[in-house]
Amino acid sequence: MKTICFYFQIHQPFRLKRYRFFDIGVDHYYYDDFNNENIIHRIAERSYIPANRVLLEMIQNSGGKFKVAFSITGMALEQLEVYVPEVIDGLKELAKTGCVEFLAETYAHSLASLSDPEEFIRQVKSHVNKIETLFGQKPKVFRNTELIYSDEIGDLVASMGYDTMITEGAKHVLGWKSPNFLYHSVNNKNLKLLLKNSKLSDDIAFRFSNYEWDQYPLTADKFISWIANYPENEQLINLFMNYETLGEMQRKETGIFEFMKALPRFAEEKRISFSTPTEVSKKMKPVAPYAVPYPISWTDEERDLSAWMGNILQKEAFEKLYSIGERVHLCNDRRLQHDWLYLQSCDHFFYMCTKHFSDGAVHAHFSPYESPYEAFNNYMNVLGDFIDRVNSKFPTSIDNEELNSLLTTIHNQDKEINELKEEIKILRSKKKQPMREISSITPEQ
Repeated sequence: MKTICFYFQIHQPFRLKRYRFFDIGVDHYYYDDFNNENIIHRIAERSYIPANRVLLEMIQNSGGKFKVAFSITGMALEQLEVYVPEVIDGLKELAKTGCVEFLAETYAHSLASLSDPEEFIRQVKSHVNKIETLFGQKPKVFRNTELIYSDEIGDLVASMGYDTMITEGAKHVLGWKSPNFLYHSVNNKNLKLLLKNSKLSDDIAFRFSNYEWDQYPLTADKFISWIANYPENEQLINLFMNYETLGEMQRKETGIFEFMKALPRFAEEKRISFSTPTEVSKKMKPVAPYAVPYPISWTDEERDLSAWMGNILQKEAFEKLYSIGERVHLCNDRRLQHDWLYLQSCDHFFYMCTKHFSDGAVHAHFSPYESPYEAFNNYMNVLGDFIDRVNSKFPTSIDNEELNSLLTTIHNQDKEINELKEEIKILRSKKKQPMREISSITPEQ
């Protein structure tokens, strides 16, 4: 029996304000609060709020047969909690149905898995804690930023205790094989991999309202018939996309919500079910290894890292950011830790991507900048100020290893001092005790 696994990504970065070279050393607040609030409100009204209602209706009308998974970044959750808490309420209501699964990922939607394993693990743990606090679920399945995956990243994820991960069914990796099976890591048979069916996912996410598409209009019965017509042994159809597909990328007027609501009925007619990633992992067995020696993603035709690491601007910004990582880890300044997290969002590097300007469509929709060069200059100005703040905490003349040793010594000394203070308190209390006993004796006694 075929099953459909729906997964939606929710992410919104903290966009940077216009930050000039002359602001370095003067202004340490980097974020465009006005723009961030406007964007999250707009997307919530057009997409998140009505989409939550539609999915809840689908679950209820199908008697709990429709199921779906979400991966929501910590940065998105922070903004939703502040600006549109009704979205969080809607997601909590969905969680109560038992038909919704929340996945683990990096808190900041960062590229840490490519450069800083310690930071990667730290962010995943923070994200898991956030999800558990808000929705009462501890994520069991992992998805990396933008579905980025490689054999090495798979090893890192498996070492954290995850046995299931979702990623892209990249053509240049799959070759003649189909994404409609459960696979496993080439290095670890215990790490199961769910691969995105790019063709069907993009039919909804990008081609749904395209009048020039030869399959326009896309109806629910047509879509389900395509799935039903896959070979009998291809039992798993993974449909992965951004949640903004519902109402933002594909506006309400296109009929996207009606399309979604009709899917469970036509799926039931074709005896096609819906499953969460965890259910797929438990029910199905991997058929083959999925070898990915070089990182892949779900972005652009290349399905590689070029959207974030494709030119010298992006590489310079990325290397400069993570070069300071070890010193940030040693710092206890909460404001610095806060900025470090927000500056890691992969969106900042995406805005610097020059290849998107050949067609302009993808970049123009997401970027708040007029050009990738403006994005680079703005980010590097911010990063320059941030690095100066980190360096002001610790002399640059001291290397990281020596600094770590000094901080450890200071920490141990502080701990020893606190222990001695406690001993002094105990000794003083013991010394005062006999005096209190003597003073309590009256002359008559």
